[in-house]
Amino acid sequence: MPNKIALRDIQLIDRLKMDDETALSSIYKEYWEQLYMSAYHVLKDSQACEDIIQELFIKLWNNRYSITINVSLKAYLYASIRYEVYRQIRTGTVRGDIYDDVLERIHTPAAYDNIEYKELTEQVSSIVNTLPDKCREVYKLSREECLSHKEIASQLNISTKTVENHLTKALRQLRTSIGSVFLLQILFLFIKK
Repeated sequence: MPNKIALRDIQLIDRLKMDDETALSSIYKEYWEQLYMSAYHVLKDSQACEDIIQELFIKLWNNRYSITINVSLKAYLYASIRYEVYRQIRTGTVRGDIYDDVLERIHTPAAYDNIEYKELTEQVSSIVNTLPDKCREVYKLSREECLSHKEIASQLNISTKTVENHLTKALRQLRTSIGSVFLLQILFLFIKK
């Protein structure tokens, strides 16, 4: 026997298929804010997130007759958000510094105690280890030690412009090496259910 959540999901989807607009409204009211915050956590762009959420609910309504949900409604909606955020990043629809932001979050202390997160950090570390010595050192001081450009410049006895150049080079190499599949894995970790 399905649990209450699963039964409620089935009932909401059945109501959608019967053109019940209040079912869509119920789904919207229950999940809009959570979905928005999940997308915003990655994109940091209010308008893009609002557009993504609006488009999701339009698609949900337009595809109501053919929709088949094999998981919970919540999991279905979050997966839809993940893929749309990924598509927007991949196509360049949103800011280009998303990669940099995601890469920075990998190095911040967080409650990511799962195997996927550890694998991703290992992959980033392996890419960082291929960087030229000075570039790698600047990157690690910036991302792992959280030093400012000025602090790094002082510590390494180089100009802040040189620090910026090394970081730009490191981030460019990471973006190139990461590829879209890796970015999708990262998004699955950062967009929470």
